[in-house]
Amino acid sequence: MADYFKLRKAEVLEKLNNLKEELPEFTDEFFVGIASLTSELTRLNYAYDLRVFFYYLTVGTRRFKNRIPTEFCKADLETITTYDLENYLEWLSSYDFNGKHYTNEANGKARKLSTVRAMFKYFFNKGDIVANTAAKVTMPKLHDKEIIRLEGKEVENILNATQTGDGLTKKSLDFHEKTKVRDKAIVTLLLGTGIRVSECVGLNINDIDFNNRAFTVTRKGGSRTILYFGKEVEDALGEYIYDERLNVKDALDPDALFLSLQKKRICVRTVEILVKKYAHLIAPLKKISPHKLRSTFGTNLYRETRDIYMVADVLGHRDVNTTKKHYAAISDDHRRQAAEVIKLKNDDEN
Repeated sequence: MADYFKLRKAEVLEKLNNLKEELPEFTDEFFVGIASLTSELTRLNYAYDLRVFFYYLTVGTRRFKNRIPTEFCKADLETITTYDLENYLEWLSSYDFNGKHYTNEANGKARKLSTVRAMFKYFFNKGDIVANTAAKVTMPKLHDKEIIRLEGKEVENILNATQTGDGLTKKSLDFHEKTKVRDKAIVTLLLGTGIRVSECVGLNINDIDFNNRAFTVTRKGGSRTILYFGKEVEDALGEYIYDERLNVKDALDPDALFLSLQKKRICVRTVEILVKKYAHLIAPLKKISPHKLRSTFGTNLYRETRDIYMVADVLGHRDVNTTKKHYAAISDDHRRQAAEVIKLKNDDEN
């Protein structure tokens, strides 16, 4: 695995270990028990959710009022009722925590309840608690999210925007002049291959193989996969690498493909900001992120191939249902196709 991903894994584990200090000691067993089944980032998100849950118990239930979260034990799970958990979902709608105000819609509530369910299920299966109370609570009804992506000329327009900077403020144009070749390469790569933003920033120079128009990407979980790119991606990457990147002799991360102006490996946040900046110029009413560029690629690939399994494979989805869920155009295109194939009158009739 590339050093970038090893460092990121270490950072996530450090955050997780620090966060566990704020949780009941018995939750350590839960995190150890699910370690082989989940990623470090998943466990970190579980820890964030459980921190909120145990805080809720200390402020939202009478019998645990003013209890410190670290004082809870497994026996306390036996006393938590379905009412407590249903009230927890309602409390999540609007609450204050650590000096900040938070709100959750159905998706956020469902994720947090899913975390609590996972903890209850783990200790129930081990025989440490006699009832899996959390499993009795109905998950919030989820509504399909609007799938936002770039359409038609918008793809061409955002690529042009990375080159020209038309519409940027004077201050932004100063930065644009220094980063336009890099930015074009990044946006072209995201649109042309559908890789995740984390996969993009983790690329090293030696991951690129121009002879075969291929590159090696580190997927979720650390697996390494060879993907391929077309002529437009080849041109954008080639211009950046040969005209700029290889001329940087004092890079702080000499292996990294994409560098910041500080000559360090570019970070996820920087890519998110630059994508948002150019997308706002050409589609100001759409909230475009790197993930939306991934959606754009997935939708375009499906429309060209009509092969949902190919889309899932290229995007690195383990389950094709994940692909179907994220690309509403697939269902929309099916409906359009159904309308076109149904004939009410024989074409041969006059």
